[in-house]
Amino acid sequence: MFKSHFLIVYNFPVLFNILNEVKDILNFNIKSINSGKIDNKYLKKGGLVISTEKKMKIDNHIQINNYPINLFKLIDLINIQFLKNKYYQQNNIKIDKYSINLNSRIMKHQFKTLPLTEKETDIIIFLNNSDIPISINDLQINVWGHKSKLETHTVETHVYRLRKKILKAFGDNNFIKSSKKGYKIN
Repeated sequence: MFKSHFLIVYNFPVLFNILNEVKDILNFNIKSINSGKIDNKYLKKGGLVISTEKKMKIDNHIQINNYPINLFKLIDLINIQFLKNKYYQQNNIKIDKYSINLNSRIMKHQFKTLPLTEKETDIIIFLNNSDIPISINDLQINVWGHKSKLETHTVETHVYRLRKKILKAFGDNNFIKSSKKGYKIN
């Protein structure tokens, strides 16, 4: 079975040994690190750290401080955290220096946020998924669902307003570029 998740057992060799004994029934990989810094390559891929440390500067950290440990409850807790991480990753996309939460439709950069409408979010996602400029007609068909070539300025108006909002919120006039071929995320 392919195991895509990684649990890092930090400075907790007893727990690692116990989990290592039952690793065949786990749906995640385990790695023991007994001191030093945790490699970011595990954390970037949705890795989870478990330890007895109180304050670790890691987002995905489970602290164990209740003993005795019920192994089944612990494994359930770990699996739930992996599910939460997966849900978070699926609903948060990174575009250049921005992140967009697809559930709340909030665009963020540093400490600034910008609420987006559903259509604005759809425009950004559609443009971001393409390597080439997208024509107005393609946006009409794929974002608005228009099948015929209607003479409308709906797309241009929405993109204009979206660009204006992004400029006002983040001072970025280059997020959505326009050319003769269409629109593209910079």
